[in-house]
This record gives sequence, structure tokens and C-alpha cells, in this order.
Amino acid sequence: MNKFLLLFLLATSFVSVAQVGKKTHRPLMCKGKPIVLGDPFMYTYHNKYYLTGTGPADQGFPCYVSYDMINWEYQGLLWEKKQNCWAKGAFWAPEVISYMGKFYLIYSGFSDQFKGLRLALAVSDQPEGPFTDLYAPLFDGGFGAIDGHIFVDQGQPYLFFSKNGERNGYSYGIIYGMKLNQDLSAVVTDTVKLLEASQDWERVNWAHNRCNEGPTVFKYEDTYYMTYSGNHTFEPNYGIGYATASSPLGPWTKAIENPIANKNMKMGVSGIGHNSLLATSKRNEYFIIYHTHADPKHPENQKRHSHVGKLLIDQSGKLKFIPN
Repeated sequence: MNKFLLLFLLATSFVSVAQVGKKTHRPLMCKGKPIVLGDPFMYTYHNKYYLTGTGPADQGFPCYVSYDMINWEYQGLLWEKKQNCWAKGAFWAPEVISYMGKFYLIYSGFSDQFKGLRLALAVSDQPEGPFTDLYAPLFDGGFGAIDGHIFVDQGQPYLFFSKNGERNGYSYGIIYGMKLNQDLSAVVTDTVKLLEASQDWERVNWAHNRCNEGPTVFKYEDTYYMTYSGNHTFEPNYGIGYATASSPLGPWTKAIENPIANKNMKMGVSGIGHNSLLATSKRNEYFIIYHTHADPKHPENQKRHSHVGKLLIDQSGKLKFIPN
């Protein structure tokens, strides 16, 4: 365990005891102010932590760096909208993966050409960028696609994403998966439907929203796990659930104890969702990076704060969410 991770674990353990009965879900801070990011994604390289996500300006993806997950500095944009950009806006949910000696950034944007949301893939030689578009869009299946997540299993890269759209007066998100080529290019005909809104907690606003989105996949022992978010991101009941499978493309089974993270209005917390994961030194433990509404009384203002908690896998294989 490196010294920065040890300091973080000691700090979070101390705070968890000292804050009993008080508000948890403390946002990540930069220069004394909460970091305003939706869909936060954290990755690490050479003992340095990088944080990005959906920024408030919609001109690119902010990059924050830290050596201890506590003290963060803003480093500019990982990827910035250019004058001839393939998309005009809706730059959402960036994720970065180290793969075959380079760093790849997957994100979504709204394209006038395709009249909808599509995924794109950018590349860089450095974890902090700048990233340059490689496949923009990554594919066009004739439908909206957001929340791309790349997972590599035994050398085979997979893409997970949310098919996004509207029908009959309600918005929907359906999670799909597909194999990618070794160069991370996509063949859209191979998509497989994996998860859609079905559980009671995902039906709180059924007439207007039926959404599963924000997939993140990992493998523990012989089981594949997918964390995902349900409901509308700017409504209080946005929360986190998970599903399991014996192979990356399923079939996937949702946990009956879902959601594992949801609003707590008594604590002033709502809109918990769209998480990423970062492994700790323990096999059955991850850092879980997630957002909450900056103002739970007015989530429609679309400002969100980023947080880091823990995700544990218990002896029965169930996931346990522990806020910071």
C-alpha cells in the first residue's frame, strides 16, 4: 500500500467515527470549494489520481489531480471542444482507460448530423491529455447512445452503454453491451440488450421516465458485477443498483436488495448516482466515486457534487455501499 492511499484510509476512517449522527456524503473539494461535476470518473497512474466528469460549462471535460484523494487541483480540460467538432454539446460522462500503451477517452455528444446523442472515442499518450478524437462518433446505430464504459476481460474489450431516447411521452435508458475490435473500433450490429428499468424502485416516475444508465463492470472471483443508475438524474430518486452475470454479455440478474444507494432527505442527500469504481488494496473492496445533487431542494439546477465512498463485496457476494 502506498503512503498516499494509507493516509487517505486513515483520514476517512477517522472522519467516519467523528461524524456519527452528522451528515456524511462530504463532497470532494478544490481550493476550499466543492468540485462541481456530474458523472464523476476517477483513475490513477503512477500514484497520481485523476478526476473528470460532466462539467458545468459543456465545453469539454475538466481534469482534477491529487496525490491523496483529499487535496485536489484543477489542471484544465482533458478534452476540449474544437471549432470543427463533430458534436455541438451535451458532452457527458467521460471515462478514461489505459489500453495497449495509450489512454482512451470515451464520451457522448449531440450531433446535428445524426440528430441525436452518440458516443465518441479520443486518444492521448498521457493520462491528463490532451485527448484527440479517434472515432467520432464511435458508431451510429440509428439511436441515441450515452454513458459509454469500456471493460477488458482476458484481452477482449467490451463496450457497455445506455441506449437513450423518448417514446410515448416518457424518456428511457436501456443498457446494452457489445464486443469491440482490438483497436476499440465498434461493429454496431453486435449489440446485446442487458438491463432495462424493471424493479419497483425504478418505477417511481414510470409515466415520464424509465431509465437504467451509467454502467460500470468488474469481475470478482467467477462473477461479473455491473453497477448502474436508475431513474432520472435530476430527480431525487436517482440511485444506484447492481446486477450479476457469469459472462460480460449476460444474461444479467438484478440484485433483489436494490437500490444499494438512494436519497436520504433527512441528511440532505439526493440524486446519488452515476458511479465509477477504483480498486483498493483489498480484493473485496473498491472506492466508489459518485455524484449527488448540489442542492437537494432544487435538483433541477443541474449542479452536482462529486464524492468518494467505498463498495464492499461481502462473503455472500452482495455489494455494500458505504458513503464517505
